[in-house]
Parts: sequence; structure tokens; C-alpha cells
Amino acid sequence: MSIRTTLALSPVIPVLTIEQVEHALPIARALHAGGLRVLEVTLRSAVALQSIEVIRRALPEAIVGAGTLKCAQDVRSAVQAGAQFAVSPGLTAQVAEAARQSDLPLLPGVMTPSELMQGLALGFDTFKLFPAQQAGGIGMLKALAAPFPEASFCPTGGITRATAPEFLSLANVLCVGGSWVAPADKVRAGDWAALEELARDAAALRR
Repeated sequence: MSIRTTLALSPVIPVLTIEQVEHALPIARALHAGGLRVLEVTLRSAVALQSIEVIRRALPEAIVGAGTLKCAQDVRSAVQAGAQFAVSPGLTAQVAEAARQSDLPLLPGVMTPSELMQGLALGFDTFKLFPAQQAGGIGMLKALAAPFPEASFCPTGGITRATAPEFLSLANVLCVGGSWVAPADKVRAGDWAALEELARDAAALRR
């Protein structure tokens, strides 16, 4: 499945930093039950790769990606853990080549027109605008639409439930990345019902 096809499955991609591996499956089950099929587990904790393995094994109907890939070894580790797609905060030739060799769909991060041009030259047409708010948010995406009609985006970084609909209204936005569907206090409390409700609300957002 291509990265563009994957992103089109859901208006919101949960961006998850899982600190305890025992939380991985309850989080994934709650979000999936709420209608969010595609999950991104960031490599920002010591249990991230193990969490991907746990979710892939116990919840095969979910589509699980690895986020915050910054080097070729991150790509290889994500593949070994069973990740079905990858997300990077930026883009280097090394990360692009590792993803290509691994046949792992990659969503590369960009912040400027020059970075976008470099990504297009490497064969990508779908990007993560990151950090979205600091990069110009809605205004930047509108400005990029005319000179780069072939590019689609998943803006991530600083997007909230309140601002997500405006991003999703743009023709060059496939979905948004957001962490609001799995707030840390709800995870610590084990309030999986709250996560499911947040996911249900997010899944109902319109593109």
C-alpha cells in the first residue's frame, strides 16, 4: 500500500509516544475501535519498537507505522519491528534510499519549498509538513498549492482538534497528524474509553 493510499484511510493519524509497552495494545485497540485505523508510533521512547511489534501481532487489522525516523538504521529497525510505513521529521538521501531498499512506504518531512523540491526530485509526492504551525500552517499550505500541484501533505505539529478542520478543508491535505487523541493524562489513568471517544470524534472529521 502506497503512503498516499494509507494516509487517505483516515482524516487523523494519531502520533503516539508510548512510554510503557503495556500501554501499547490498549491505546491501539481504543483508537482502532473509535475508527482510526492508521497509527504512528514515534521512535521517541525506549519501548517504541517493541510497542510496534506488540500492536502488529495482536491487532493485525490496524495499520502501524514508525515515526521520527532520522537515519538508515531507524528504517531497518522499523522494518524488523513490523512497521507498515515510516514517517521522518525531515528527509535525507540515506533515509530515502534505506526506505526504498526496504520497500517501506515513507512519508518524509519538509518545511520549506527547497526541501519540497528536493523531495520531489527524489521521487516523493506526499509529504509531512513539519512542524506545521511553525512552518506557516494553513498559509504555507495554500502558498505551496499553486507551484506544487503534484504534492499532497499530512501536516503535523501543533495541530489540535480545534484547528484540524481548517487544515482538512485544503485540497492538498490528505490528513493531519495529531496527538490530541491520546493525551498523556488519559493514558496514565488507563482511561481507554476516553481515547476511544476522542478517536471516534476525530474519525468523523471531514476532508
